[in-house]
Amino acid sequence: MKLSPRLNAINQLVTQPYTHIWDCCCDHGFLGAHLLLQGMAETVHFVDSVSSICQQLENKLTRFSPPTQNNTSPHWQVHCADVASLKLAQSARQLVIIAGVGGELSIKLLTGLLEHNAQLDFDIIVCPVHEQFQLRQFLITRNLKLISEQIIEDNQRYYELLYLSRHAKQALTSTGEMWNLRLDAHQRYLDKTIQHYQQRSRSRPHPALSAYLKIQQNPGIA
Repeated sequence: MKLSPRLNAINQLVTQPYTHIWDCCCDHGFLGAHLLLQGMAETVHFVDSVSSICQQLENKLTRFSPPTQNNTSPHWQVHCADVASLKLAQSARQLVIIAGVGGELSIKLLTGLLEHNAQLDFDIIVCPVHEQFQLRQFLITRNLKLISEQIIEDNQRYYELLYLSRHAKQALTSTGEMWNLRLDAHQRYLDKTIQHYQQRSRSRPHPALSAYLKIQQNPGIA
């Protein structure tokens, strides 16, 4: 199945194979399946907390597991589990993907994941549905650095796609450095974000509002 623009953008980020890739909150497993068939991991793990989703996905993967691009049999596992309590493999080369859920839930899942795997080094791709500012602040407190970041427009919705590692060189910021206001999509997303925080600032100023207004007022820095 063809991936949505959001999932395709995540798929294109993975250019080097991992030992393990964990597709968390995997829903129908479209992203993990593409990574599996491209041979981007020795094992792709599909993780969801809904048992019916996990059972359906396991049935599909069992029926349809053709050779990968490297002509090897794909390896996969389905886990019906809470991502926050997930124990990763004892491997140095692994990637965790959390996409399609809100920023607050992403923070909850990553809090548990980082605590339960504190001794492991793993990369993270996160693409929240909303509350990006709060998620970025959380990630900064966990000393995660930026491999890359981008804005994705998909079905008239906007997403921030963050590729992270503790050993990357670029510092993560609360609003991001990926803005290009010459692009209509970026300008629309910024306008929508400012309107959101203006509404939230009616009773009490929200710190995100002034941060995003600076981007609008100083387009040369974007």
